[in-house]
Amino acid sequence: MRVILMTGKGGVGKTSVAAATGLRCAELGYRTLVLSTDPAHSLADSFDLELGHDPKQVRTNLWGAELDALMELEGNWGAVKRYITQVLQARGLEGVQAEELAILPGMDEIFGLVRMKRHYDEGEFDVLIIDSAPTGTALRLLSLPEVGGWYMRRFYKPLQGISVALRPLVEPIFRPIAGFSLPDREVMDAPYEFYQQIEALEKVLTDNTQTSVRLVTNPEKMVIKESLRAHAYLSLYNVSTDLVVANRIIPDRVSDPFFQRWKESQQQYRREIHENFRPLPVKEVPLYSEEMCGLDALERLKETLYNDEDPTQVYYKETTIRVIQEKNQYSLELYLPGIPKDHIQLNKTGDELNITIGNHRRNLVLPQALAALQPAGAKMEADYLKIRFAEGL
Repeated sequence: MRVILMTGKGGVGKTSVAAATGLRCAELGYRTLVLSTDPAHSLADSFDLELGHDPKQVRTNLWGAELDALMELEGNWGAVKRYITQVLQARGLEGVQAEELAILPGMDEIFGLVRMKRHYDEGEFDVLIIDSAPTGTALRLLSLPEVGGWYMRRFYKPLQGISVALRPLVEPIFRPIAGFSLPDREVMDAPYEFYQQIEALEKVLTDNTQTSVRLVTNPEKMVIKESLRAHAYLSLYNVSTDLVVANRIIPDRVSDPFFQRWKESQQQYRREIHENFRPLPVKEVPLYSEEMCGLDALERLKETLYNDEDPTQVYYKETTIRVIQEKNQYSLELYLPGIPKDHIQLNKTGDELNITIGNHRRNLVLPQALAALQPAGAKMEADYLKIRFAEGL
């Protein structure tokens, strides 16, 4: 299955791009599902059709769905949710408050990833297009297997067995005192099964022959910054970005003086998009005079984006940013083919690394692991600029 994740800052038009990409894939004969995991769903509005939690056919070879986090939560975490609710109610919380607090922060985001893994395993579709939450923050949760792996295997599994074995002996004493029961086998099994799903999903998302992220951005300062930050985090977890879509560019034919300053600023930011994401390919999409709502409007967007191309292709195969950790040191590797090291100047300001190559300047937003450190040396090796970071010198 080919997996394409569309992400970007809220309101940049990623849902429209995801829907138009789905139209083109279906047109080429791929069985395609466009799945919205953004809590603020707008995929149904984009298609101008009613959509629900389960896939609904939009046209030949094309289906759409909007994730219902509560339904996914009940199916994957229902036993744990009910147990936490029972514990909170025993401590005096009202029913509704207890149920709300039983949903741990971030669970709705990660259940979107679990839903994606289920579609991948079932193999019903050839292409899965994810209209994700803004900037793909859920992808940061890919660190869970690495962080929680030792705990789950070495500590949780033995505890799980001991708990199930002792429950019949301890329960008669525990329940009258505490006011709630000890967790049963179903509750104890759920976290480990959930961990295994996320660990398996990580292998799918980090396989750049199957999975690509496409960043949708606008020619605006704050939006570009957020897109650069998203790209850095995706690279931190080895998730490949193969394309950038610069959306809502005012066409040259617009001559109204009201838009003149806006057009001038967009020209500057368009250059920044091309320079800061280089060598990733960038597709530019104009600001349309109509709302991108309904299949007719999406057809026009589809033609602008892809014309006769196949969207399932991997537009760029090289990893443009890599963050490497060796012992207690980090290094950042940037793919800069054909650039001599003596043409490169580095300067760090706050959480940004400023890279100057001749007349070109690139501002790279650093992940938090590197933002507190300082560049301590750089070398050019096999078309990668390798920058070593250390604590303040």
